[in-house]
Amino acid sequence: MKGDTQMQVTHVSRQRRILRKYYRTIDRKMEKCSPEDDDPEKKQEKKEDVAADPEFFSCMLQPHSTNSDPIYIGTRRLLLFRKARSGTLHRKDWRCNGKGYVAYRNFITTLENRMKLQSPSHLSSPGTSGRWAPSSGPASLTHDMDTWSLSKSESQTLSRTNSILSNISEKTDQSRRKTEPAYSFVGMHCIFDECKSMVTVIKFGHMSSDILAFGANDGTLTVCSVSEPPSVMKKLSGHSKDVTDFDFTMNNHYIASSSLDKTVRVWDIPKGLCIRVIYGIAPQLCIRFHPVNNNFLLVGNANREISVFNFSTGRLTDKIVVGSKVTAMDFDNTGQFIFCGDAQGCVYTITVNSHQGTLYQSHRARNSSKSKSEVTTIQYRSFSLMTRGPVLLSFSRDGCLSFFSVSMELQGYLTLRCSLKLAQRVQSIRASFCPLLSLEKGEFIVAGSEDASVYFYDLTRPKHACVNKLQGHGCPVIGVAWNHGENFLASSDYSGTVIVWKREKTLDKK
Repeated sequence: MKGDTQMQVTHVSRQRRILRKYYRTIDRKMEKCSPEDDDPEKKQEKKEDVAADPEFFSCMLQPHSTNSDPIYIGTRRLLLFRKARSGTLHRKDWRCNGKGYVAYRNFITTLENRMKLQSPSHLSSPGTSGRWAPSSGPASLTHDMDTWSLSKSESQTLSRTNSILSNISEKTDQSRRKTEPAYSFVGMHCIFDECKSMVTVIKFGHMSSDILAFGANDGTLTVCSVSEPPSVMKKLSGHSKDVTDFDFTMNNHYIASSSLDKTVRVWDIPKGLCIRVIYGIAPQLCIRFHPVNNNFLLVGNANREISVFNFSTGRLTDKIVVGSKVTAMDFDNTGQFIFCGDAQGCVYTITVNSHQGTLYQSHRARNSSKSKSEVTTIQYRSFSLMTRGPVLLSFSRDGCLSFFSVSMELQGYLTLRCSLKLAQRVQSIRASFCPLLSLEKGEFIVAGSEDASVYFYDLTRPKHACVNKLQGHGCPVIGVAWNHGENFLASSDYSGTVIVWKREKTLDKK
């Protein structure tokens, strides 16, 4: 084993020496080629001389031996010949102030100059261009590579040679990856496929990194643990129609859920029992516990009402009526305000008395969409790099992402800072804030899509907003949620599958 490793290292070192010698020869010939030389015969002679080198180069890198397969040797030489010839043509075509490829190569080795040449990526998503295309820039120096069907050992040897030949393009790609903001994931951490109907809402527990719950169209709530080994803790059954929303208490001991069956149910998670049922006169669409006083439970329904219930007794404390049915809501971290979205695209700021449970309407704002579309997501964040203060995210069914700054001094007054128009959704697809990136300026959002992908957007780049996407679902992705540790992202789809994605660790946090 040790002898084979030494032979491989010797073979790679020999290939590198031949490669450097070949490129130095080509560079000297390129420097001798003057653009002022107009003699066609001399140009033809130089062209033939340069074109003859790749064949010699391919034979040197892949010598013939008595025990080798002639088909394999011929295939390797053909690939090496095409790659070397492609590199030669690239060097002849490049002109940088009349000095040829060598001057250009020296120019791009400077990090500052290479960064100036980088053009923004042309990644797109539903709602922008519709297709994904690679970034333009110095990465276009990469050589074309033919695809061959080889054995495993042959493919490994071929990949090592290709990595040597494309050393310049690899360095350029690494630099681009470091400077381009994105969210990288190791892969799928676990998959829950017990539910056989659409998962409408998904959340992690309050300040929890391992407790995950999701509600489905069949009226069930499933509570899981994503820690090793992932498992289903409890399956809560009681609703007769779709579960529209749910929320955890601060200690994650109870869950309150709302449903289209016009009821609100309170569940004891460890026991797996429903301990209270609150009956209404309209479908209950969204629900939240008060973040400071968990004894108050706020519910939005299809009758345009926001109601406050006493968690202990189940009695109605107060209610307020808005312009349309309340479809989404979220509290600020102090519990002073609750922000609600309705079916007409309006966002309301409601003042909440945390001692008495009374409500007062403060302001009303509209998202950036011209159409009156149902709001599917309302999410509050206490700090943003863009505004240096609290912000609010609104996502509507017509694909409009709206980003508001919140003025706590003016009773939660909302100011629209930016927006992003995506493709119109048929389902009630949700979105969420992404964890803040260190050393990055921007506001990143993750959202589901009906093309079975999870998309990441930067609201500060409206023309090329998509920075990453995750593929793994087979149906439209409905809900997304981050855990408290920000290392897991959970997504649910139309078929009932829940995927927990594991985020790649960032070593350079500051």
